[in-house]
Amino acid sequence: MPEFFLLILLALGGSTAIGSVKIINEKHEALVESLGSYKKKLTPGLNLMVPFIDKVVYQETTREKVLDIAPQSCITKDNVAISADAVVYWKIVDMEKAYYRVENLQKAITNLVLTQIRSEMGKLELDQTFTARSEINEMLLRELDIATDPWGVKVLRVELRDITPSKAVQDSMELQMTAERRKRAAILTSEGERDAAINSAQGKAEASILNAEADKKSAVLRAEAEAQKEVLKAQATARAMDILMDKMRSDPHAKEALQFILAQDYLTMGKVVGSSESSKIMFMDPANMFSTLEGMRSVLGDMPHDLKDNRY
Repeated sequence: MPEFFLLILLALGGSTAIGSVKIINEKHEALVESLGSYKKKLTPGLNLMVPFIDKVVYQETTREKVLDIAPQSCITKDNVAISADAVVYWKIVDMEKAYYRVENLQKAITNLVLTQIRSEMGKLELDQTFTARSEINEMLLRELDIATDPWGVKVLRVELRDITPSKAVQDSMELQMTAERRKRAAILTSEGERDAAINSAQGKAEASILNAEADKKSAVLRAEAEAQKEVLKAQATARAMDILMDKMRSDPHAKEALQFILAQDYLTMGKVVGSSESSKIMFMDPANMFSTLEGMRSVLGDMPHDLKDNRY
C-alpha cells in the first residue's frame, strides 16, 4: 500500500515538473494567463510556468504571412462592374494586441482589405484601374497599415493581381480597341499616301527644273556655237574679199573672172530661192555686182580694224 501512494506522488511530481516547463520555437511567441488573467509573453527558448495555474492561451509565429483575397465585385466611378482580387503580406509585431484587441485576426484583416479595395476602386474610372495599379497598391498599403496598427499587425505589401471587367464590358472594350486599330491603320495609310504624293511631286518638280536648266544650257551653247560660226564665216568672207580685191588691182583680167564667179553664185542662189513656194525673188544685174563690191570695199577700208573683222 505505501508503494502505491509513492508511485502516485512520483507521477504527480513528474507531471508537475513537465507542466512547469514550456519550450517556444524560434520566430514564435506565446501568451500565458494565470487564473484567467494575462500574465506574460513567452519568447523562443525554455520558459518556466507555474503548474495548474499558468496556461498558454495563444501561440503564433512572428514571421511574414501571406493572405489571399478572393475576387470581389466592385463598382468603378463610371459605374462599371469589375472583379478584383489581391494578395496581402503581413506579420504580427505585438502578440498581446493581436490576441486581445480583435477576435479572429485573419478574418478581420480579410474584411478590412475587401472594404478598402471596394473603396479605392470606387474612386477611379475603369481606364484608371488598369493604368494606376501601382498607385492603388500604395494607397491600399497606407490605409491598411494605419487600420491594422491597433491590432499589433504590420502590413508589409499589398498587390492587386487581377482586375476583370464584366463580359459585356469586355466585349465593348474589344470593339473599341478594334475601332481604334482601324482608325490608326487608316491614318497611317493616308499619311503614307500623302508622303508618297509629296515625294512624287517633289521628284517631278526637281526633274522639270533639271530639264529646264539642261535646255537652257543647251540653247546657250547652240547660240554661242552659231555666233562663233557666223563670226568665222564673216572673217573668212572678209579675207576672201581682201584677196580678190588685191588680185584685181594687180591683174586686169581678174575682173572678168570675178564676174564669172559672181554669176555662178547668183545662179545658184536663184535655184535655192526659186525652190521655195513663198519666196520673193529680187533680180540683180551681174554686171553691176563689181561696182557694188568696189563700193563695199571702199566703205570697209574706212572702218576700224576691230569692226572690220566683225562686220558680218
